[in-house]
Amino acid sequence: MTIASCGSVSAITLGLPNSTAIPAEKSKLPKGLFVAKIPVSAKTKQRLANDIESITMLSLLQARNIGLAAGTRVPEILVIGLRLHEPNAAVPTDIVELIAMQRKSGMLFVCVRDADFEGTTRQECAFAVRRALPARAGHTTTSKVFASDWQPAGEATLNATDPAVDSMDALWESLCSQVILDDPSPIDVNTRLARRMQIAQLTAQVDKLTRDHQRAKNPEQRNEIYAKLHKTKRQLEELQGQ
Repeated sequence: MTIASCGSVSAITLGLPNSTAIPAEKSKLPKGLFVAKIPVSAKTKQRLANDIESITMLSLLQARNIGLAAGTRVPEILVIGLRLHEPNAAVPTDIVELIAMQRKSGMLFVCVRDADFEGTTRQECAFAVRRALPARAGHTTTSKVFASDWQPAGEATLNATDPAVDSMDALWESLCSQVILDDPSPIDVNTRLARRMQIAQLTAQVDKLTRDHQRAKNPEQRNEIYAKLHKTKRQLEELQGQ
């Protein structure tokens, strides 16, 4: 059997079990499939048509073919390759959003592009997932597309065998953690994600307050900004030390 590939990337190069690989002849997904049943903006339709060269099912992870307990939230995980048309293209988050929102299954996207590198061109890969943001009880849940950094396509791998992964639900948590946090642990992903987001928010506030303090001319205003800056830096240091 010839297995599916997106550029040079396949289930096997990603380190996924051969039992999960999709046959090449069954792997291609028509772009029209994702705009047939839901309203889609003209901009997203244009990006789908022009920026995405092909959409390929690379792997289907299920309890029966990966030796895990069935999940209660995630029945299966689809690994989908997006071959990007333009060199040095960014991860197409709107296309990931469009596709991922149409199925309840977990979806991990493998984005493949050609990129300039040291005077030549190489193929690169980035992973993307759509995940609900951590929210307090009673608050509306929103989702966001998260993407990993780009890396050489031949070095892009996924870990589906972390010792803490014992079910499809845990596997999905692990894969999300790998993409977002660069860590295969499926434990407390929302807690770690919330901490990462809070650190990023506080870091941005420190940068802004530092610039504001440097620009301020009025002594009273400078003192007020400095107090806010000092408080924010302390919060950031405490969070980073946890």
